[in-house]
Amino acid sequence: MKDKKNRSKIVVIGGTGLIGSKVVAGLNENGYEAVAASPDTGVNTITGEGLAEVLNGSSVVVDVSNSPSFEDKAATDFFTTSTSNLLKYESEAGVKHHVALSIVGIAHMTEVGYYRAKLAQEKLIKESSIPFTIIHATQFFEFAKAIADSATEGDTVRLAPIQIQPMAADDVARAVIRVAERPPLNGTEEVGGPEVLTLVEFVEKGLKARNDPRKVVIDAAALFFGAHLGRMSLLPTDGARLASTRFEDWLADPKNQPRGQEPKPRSATAN
Repeated sequence: MKDKKNRSKIVVIGGTGLIGSKVVAGLNENGYEAVAASPDTGVNTITGEGLAEVLNGSSVVVDVSNSPSFEDKAATDFFTTSTSNLLKYESEAGVKHHVALSIVGIAHMTEVGYYRAKLAQEKLIKESSIPFTIIHATQFFEFAKAIADSATEGDTVRLAPIQIQPMAADDVARAVIRVAERPPLNGTEEVGGPEVLTLVEFVEKGLKARNDPRKVVIDAAALFFGAHLGRMSLLPTDGARLASTRFEDWLADPKNQPRGQEPKPRSATAN
C-alpha cells in the first residue's frame, strides 16, 4: 500500500460504469488516489465541464467511457469530441499516460459506424503527444443476453458461425488496472478469455443459465451488430494476455446471476 501522502492520482473517465467502477475500486485498493469522473460526478468530457479540475495533479488518465448512443453520427461525435477534449486538458495538466479501452477485432468491423467511431478515437490518441496504451479486449461474459437480443427473430436467435474468446468484466478491469500501473506502451495490448467458443455456444450457455427458452441457430448470413465477420475476426492475436476465468465457472457464481438492467455490449452497442 502506498503512503497516503505520496499516492499517485489516476482519473478514470467513465468511472461509474461497469468497468470504470471496478477499475476505481481496484486502483484505490492498490494504494492509488483513483477518481471516478463522469457526468454523475460533475465531469463532462463533451462540454469540458470539470475536466481541468479533476485532471489537476493526475499522472494517468484511464478512459473507459462509452457513447450514450450507437447511431453512427452520434457515436462519432461523442468519441471524437470527448477524446479531443480529454487530450487537450491532459496536455495542460501534464498527464504522463493515457489509457483507453477498445475492442478486439475492431479493424474488421469498419462497415459499422460505431466501430469506425472507436477507430477514430484510437487515431486521435495515437497522434497525440501524450504517451498512451490502448487495450483491445474481447467481448464480456456479461453481454451474452444482449448479443442474443440483437439477433433474435421471434423465438429464434440467428448467429453467424464465428468464434469468440470472451472474458469477465472483472478480468477486463484487472487488465486495465495493470496497464494503468505500468509505463505507457505507445501501442496496443490485447486481452481475452481463457477459451475459444463459437458464438452459438457462448450465447446458448448464457441463455440456458437464465432459463431463457429461445432457440439458437447458425445462420451464415447473420450479422454481428451489422458487421459481416470472418470466422476468427473476434479472436485476439497471438501474444494476447489471457485471463483465467472460464465462462462456465463465471455462470455458476451466484453473484453473476442477472438482476436489474444489464449492460449493453461493446459493439454497435458497447462497454
